[in-house]
Amino acid sequence: MPRGSTAQAAAGQTPADSYADWAGALAPLTGVPARALAAFAVAQDDLVSEDPDCGLSWPTLAGIGYVESANGGAGGGLLASGSPLTPIVGVALSGRGAVAAVPDSDNGAYDGDSTLDRAIGPLQFLPSTWTVWRADGDRDGVKNPQDIDDASLAAARYLCASGDLTTPSGWNAAVLSYNHSSEYLVAVETATNTFAQRSRSAPPD
Repeated sequence: MPRGSTAQAAAGQTPADSYADWAGALAPLTGVPARALAAFAVAQDDLVSEDPDCGLSWPTLAGIGYVESANGGAGGGLLASGSPLTPIVGVALSGRGAVAAVPDSDNGAYDGDSTLDRAIGPLQFLPSTWTVWRADGDRDGVKNPQDIDDASLAAARYLCASGDLTTPSGWNAAVLSYNHSSEYLVAVETATNTFAQRSRSAPPD
């Protein structure tokens, strides 16, 4: 993956634009949409600078994104801007069945539901979590949970807050902090490993 590209973006470009060629070449091999790959790469690059001991890599973000929203596919795919074709909003968290009970925390500002919370965006943040971790990954002055750039940087920081992702136990703890479910952990691990393995068949930069 190219390094330092976020600092080298030309005037009028977003950080993700600097990864467009890399992401475009890797997308057919991995099955991860190029627009999502670019956002994940920027988030990884940012965390190398912000928290070099974390060890976050883009396949982890791709694994979480795949489980949460098919990396934006749940919203009809990602536009060039980084937003899904239609906003991604999860089910009402009513406490019924396997769904947790989460009362409204944002008066419907993010999820359109003033009674119960719903997860939002391609990385499926709860409104209350987004309020704490929201980020501006594309440097446009807006922190939007539906934007893959913003959501990726927020997710990266959230995961790195758990500690060192370079060890199996640290990685597991970080993913479980995102969703406290053993089934979720297995699903993310499987997707992450799949994307990492597929990317190794890519030609060198």
